Amino acid sequence: MINLQKVSKVYKLDSEIVFFALKDINLTIKEGEFCSIMGPSGSGKSTLMHIIGLLDKPSSGKVFIEKKEISNLSDDEISNLRNEFVGFVFQQFNLIPKLTVLENVTLPTIYTRSALSFNPRERADEILTKFGLKEKTHSYPNRLSGGQQQRVAIARAMIMKPRLILADEPTGNLDSKTGHEIMTLLRKLNEDENLTVALVTHESDIASYAKRVIKIRDGEIL
Repeated sequence: MINLQKVSKVYKLDSEIVFFALKDINLTIKEGEFCSIMGPSGSGKSTLMHIIGLLDKPSSGKVFIEKKEISNLSDDEISNLRNEFVGFVFQQFNLIPKLTVLENVTLPTIYTRSALSFNPRERADEILTKFGLKEKTHSYPNRLSGGQQQRVAIARAMIMKPRLILADEPTGNLDSKTGHEIMTLLRKLNEDENLTVALVTHESDIASYAKRVIKIRDGEIL
């Protein structure tokens, strides 16, 4: 499903390399897998997630998404693939305060250039009901708990029927009990819907929810 071959990411100043964020990464993530990318701050795990999620390009190496080499795609093609292939979940929730729960969840459907095969409102209602948030449809984010906001963020990530969920420290702003509830939800989505999940974390107990733990340090997979 996802294949990285000798991927490196460097940052330069006046043509001189000042920092290697990733060094010759070889990685395959299979369809239906639940994996965690674990490492300390500055290890390169977020950079790796950004490349997998098509938010950034490597300095060298090749990235294949479903056997398509990303370097062969135009910026518009990459943008369309990202919008339809991957759903993102972040530590900060990134909900828009002035939009209701329903409006936040359906927001990605507004920006797609492809014809939708579903009714956004009906799909949002279905997901929110499954996540125990049906009664919060018309609430605003500031009326929700942290755990509820993160479930709304996961619902938004799910709205476009992605093949992959990328979660960057999704429990970082939650207490331990709520964090484990969020991880249980992600594991259930993986098991019940065969949804591929890649999780970035520095916490071993959170990483343990995944079926495979990928450890990274100083830009290299251990």
